[in-house]
Formats: sequence, C-alpha cells, structure tokens
Amino acid sequence: MQIREQLEAIVNGAITAAIADGALALEEAPAAALERPRDPENGDWASTVAMRSAKLAHANPRDIAQAIVDRLPANDVVKSAEIAGPGFINFRLTESALQGVVSAIRDQRDQFGRGTIAEGSRKVNLEYISANPTGPMHIGHGRWAALGDSMARVMRHAGYDVSEEFYVNDHGTQMDVFGNSIAVRYMQLLGHDVEMPEQCYGGAYVADIARGIIDAEGDKYEALSDEERMLAFREIGYREMLDDQRTLLERFGTTFDCWFSERNLYVEDAEGKSAVDRALAVMRERGYLYEADGATWFRSTDFGDDKDRVLIKANGELTYFTSDMAYHYDKICRGFDRLIDIWGADHHGYIKRCEAMMEAWGHPGMLEVVLGQLVNLLRDGEPVRMSKRTGEMVTFEELVDEVGVDATRYLMLSRSSDQMIDFDIEVAKKQDASNPVYYVQYAHARICSVLRKAAGEEGASADELAARVVPGDVDLSPLTHESELALMRKMDDFVELIELAARDRAPFRLTHYAQELAGLFHQFYTNCHIIGEEPAVQNARLALADATRTLLALTLSLLGVSAPERM
Repeated sequence: MQIREQLEAIVNGAITAAIADGALALEEAPAAALERPRDPENGDWASTVAMRSAKLAHANPRDIAQAIVDRLPANDVVKSAEIAGPGFINFRLTESALQGVVSAIRDQRDQFGRGTIAEGSRKVNLEYISANPTGPMHIGHGRWAALGDSMARVMRHAGYDVSEEFYVNDHGTQMDVFGNSIAVRYMQLLGHDVEMPEQCYGGAYVADIARGIIDAEGDKYEALSDEERMLAFREIGYREMLDDQRTLLERFGTTFDCWFSERNLYVEDAEGKSAVDRALAVMRERGYLYEADGATWFRSTDFGDDKDRVLIKANGELTYFTSDMAYHYDKICRGFDRLIDIWGADHHGYIKRCEAMMEAWGHPGMLEVVLGQLVNLLRDGEPVRMSKRTGEMVTFEELVDEVGVDATRYLMLSRSSDQMIDFDIEVAKKQDASNPVYYVQYAHARICSVLRKAAGEEGASADELAARVVPGDVDLSPLTHESELALMRKMDDFVELIELAARDRAPFRLTHYAQELAGLFHQFYTNCHIIGEEPAVQNARLALADATRTLLALTLSLLGVSAPERM
C-alpha cells in the first residue's frame, strides 16, 4: 500500500472515530482530502477535510481539525500532525514510512506506480502525427511523435488500455498533386521541357524520387499518358513516403498498433456500401443531414457549432470533413471508450464541428482533442530556417540525425503541449548540466558506476550488480540524513505523478520530475558518502541509490528515453 493510501486510511479512521463519539456532527464520513502543501516547510501532506466539512458539521474548521488530530490512531506513518491557518492539518511522515518507498521501488522495479483504471473509461484510441504521405515529416511531427508515444506509455502505466493509431491521409487531391509533381520532375530529368504546375510539391525530395525511378526502371513510364504516369507515380511516391515515415518513427521509438488508411473508408463491401456510405446513412437516420443548394449538410449548429457543415458538395465531391466523420464513426464501432486526437494548434477551429459530430452519434464528450504548439528551432539562440543540406526546411529526420533520439524526445517533451518550444540544437548536443537530458542520464550512469565500484567488477549489468551488493532485506533505518529524506520524499511523489500525468495527458511533467530526482540524487551523493561507510550505512545508501536508479530508468522509459549505464 502506498503512503498516500496508508495516510488516507489513518485520517479516515480518525474521522470515523470523531463521528462515532459525537465530536463531529456528520451523518457520513467525508473523504480525507489529502494534497501536497505548496511549501514543503508545511509538511509532507495536508488535509483540507476540516474546511470542507465545516458547513455540514456546523462547526469551526479548526475545532474539526483538532477533533480529527486528537483521534488519529497509533501508526508508523505520521510523525507529527499540526493544525495551521483556517483548518489545514499538516502531516509529517516518519522516516520509516519514507524508507518504505525505497523497499517498494526495489521490490516492484518497473511496475512501481502502476495503476488500475475502471472499465468504461480505460479503452482509449490515441491518434497522432497522421502526416500526409506526400513529403518528409517536419519538426512539428517530431513533437507529436514524442508527445503521443509518451502519453500512451504514461497512460498504460496508469492502467489505461491504449491503442496508438496513425491515420494515413492517402485519399484526395493532394495524392494526385503529389503523383503529378513526381511525373513532371521525371519528364524534366529525361530532357522534356515540362513546367511544374502552380499546384505542386516542389521540394528536392520529389526530384529524388523521380531520379530513383529512372535509376531503377529507366524511361519505361515516358510513353504513358499524363494521367497514367501520374497514377503510377502517385503509388510509387506514396509507398516510398510511407516507408520512410515508418522507418523514421521506428528509429525514434514510436510505433503504432494501427496504420489506418483513409482509402479504406471508400472501399465498398459485398453490399456495395463503403464506411463513408454507412456513416452518412446512420447520420441521416438520426435526422442530422439535410439537402440545400444541391449539397448535403450536417446540422452541426444543433450542437453549438457556428454554422452547419457541408459533407457532399453540389458537384458530388465529398469534403474532407466527410472522411473525418466516417473515420471517427469507424473508431466508435471498434469499441473504444475514449478517442484522443493530437492536432496542431492551427486546427483549433476544427474542434467544434468534430465535437458536434460525436454528439450527433450519441457520444458527447467521447472525443478529446489535444492541441500542440509549434517548435522554434534555434542554433546557439539564433533561429534556424533552412536545412544546410537541402536549402529547404529542416526536417524531423535531419534533426534526429544531428541531435539524436534521446535529446530530441526529451526536449520535445520538456514543456506542456499547449506551449511553444524553443529547441536549441547546440544545447541538445552538449554533454554537461546545461543539457537536461544529459543531466538526468548522467545521474543514472553515476549510480551504475557506484554499483560497479561496490561490487569491484565492470562486466555485469547494473541490475545484476545491485542484486549482488544490496541485500533484499537490507535495513534502511540508517537513512535519516536530510539529503536522504528529501530524495525519498521525491520518490514518494511518483505514484501520484503518474496518475495525474495520465489524467491530464501531460507527460512533460515527467521531464521535470526526472530533473528534480536527479538533482536530489546529486545532492545526496555530495553530502552522504556511500562506499567505505560502515556496512549498515553503506548497504542502506546503496539500496537508496539503487531505488533512485530504478526510478530514473522507469521515468526515462515512460518518456521513451534511454537510461545509459556508462557515459
């Protein structure tokens, strides 16, 4: 049982006792209402139950608080309980309670902090990146890759059943434009005087694809009609771009349970009906479609949208929103409890119509949209606009090539998704304390070095060394130095951190936590000798260091960042 749960049980017992003997005039016992004090000087935990109960109990909050404190049962968790301000109850924990966190971490290892989410809210579809397969992914896609993947990891650790999904936008005019752009470059490379149309993809990668086709197959497409050539190159370019996306994302540590092709929404079944047809039919049955000016409209204003939305234009062409509607209906049919989409901030105006769509299906509140702000790329504080290699935008792949996966992921996750990120390439490459990911990874590597020194050997892994040099039933009572207590208090924060980071879709909090935990370890390492102390102290401190190592590695893994044993 975690410290918070133990403390809640203790406070609830005191409240129940106060009600039972008439000191607290309430019919039902209120919740313990525990929270972390903003100022650590006020204790480890605080309860606001007295203030929350004052109105119902018709009593002064401080009197209620005193009644609860007077009835706290004997326990090994609470060192002291003080009444402060209008009725806060501030608790300080015993050293043994904090030492218990070390034992729990070393016992549970990477399962520490795992939660359980109730059925009916835990099966989640998380869709993110969803870049068009018409060009290289940009740095914004890199941010969504880090955010979505880490969000999934944290939510799974908290107990959610998360399915990660990439929506491949492979249907529509942008694919034809892409195919035609390759075709024009292909003909130009073969010596034809063909102008690139105004609507095109003009990046150097298009010419690279065309050149690759010539290298592989020569001029076999030269004699085709423009339409045939466009269709052929559309599929060749599509496959190449999609393969490049998969390869880069796998290298980045981001994998998906489902790559959903938009094209599949338009494939007819045995009855001649596509997913789009069926979604429109259900929406029509529910009374939310109507015809006007030759077009088919969705009554999104019924659900607070500023105007109704066209689904089928007068010329019979389907709008982009129609695909989105059918796609989200498909997700509903797959049995998810909640749909989470990560979009760029420029899609803010699209949210209301999608919320209206979900409400029309009969699932209000089921869709959750996380908006992500852009990334400002810097080099030594100066904006970076163009790639040195191509003279065009710096791609996500180029950034990873220069900076590495770990630094890219960590810095992309260093701020809330609704805040802009200033990503300085030179800072990300530094190997000193100014680089936050290096600072955290160095703490982990330093602990591994301590374990190697304690074992007197170099070859084994840190887990093997820890098992050899730290007894499983080690006596932790020597851990009473303030640096040790501060480190253990921070460890105790982890369980609640996971719960809240998952609930708020906020994996960035783990980067802050990792830096704070690393900083407290460095302080402990400076203030408390480990190797060479008397055996009882050395063993206890080795156990504390090992628990810190385990928690750092777990935190980094939830961010998708490695925990090196040597640096």
